[in-house]
Amino acid sequence: MTSQKTNSPDPATTTQETKTSEASGWLRLWRSQEENIRLVAIALVMALIIRIFVAEPRYIPSDSMIPTLHTGDRLVVEKVSYWFHPAETGDIVVFEPPAQLQSMGYHKNQVFIKRVIGQPGDTVSVKNGRVYLNGRSLSEDYIAEPPAYQLNSVQVPAESYFVMGDNRNDSNDSHVWGFLPQQNIIGRAVFRFFPLDRMGFISN
Repeated sequence: MTSQKTNSPDPATTTQETKTSEASGWLRLWRSQEENIRLVAIALVMALIIRIFVAEPRYIPSDSMIPTLHTGDRLVVEKVSYWFHPAETGDIVVFEPPAQLQSMGYHKNQVFIKRVIGQPGDTVSVKNGRVYLNGRSLSEDYIAEPPAYQLNSVQVPAESYFVMGDNRNDSNDSHVWGFLPQQNIIGRAVFRFFPLDRMGFISN
């Protein structure tokens, strides 16, 4: 009586076939999703470019701009317009803290938001509850209350700005630490997207 030998699969061959099958599966998955992955990558790059050069979201961390802006408001800050012209009186600007503020303990990555009052060459003073620009009293229906301090006339140097918070008596602004260098300005606040009941464009 003779015995018949049964051929068993070679373990090495089976492992290799499994690996080949898995690789083929991943390749098919990649090919089926290649276009979607490419679109996601392009979208991420575009979002990064827009955030760096065009616009970015910011939130209000303090009460210094009440009643115009409130703590927790979410804003869109656009960066394009200042490529073509300098900041103007009345603009609400977001900026990196200048050296004066950093010396007071503020981190260089912390951002501030204030209203431009004086441009390069302007003179600014505060007396008797009024802000004076180039000797003329400003009409400011956007402030929380008249300033309760005095400021002797100062002239804004070149490539700098005098900025103030609309909540004049609770604002760490140019009347405390001096002038804002133009290079520190990130952009202009243009639109509030949260809270929803106050959504809308920001009047400068």
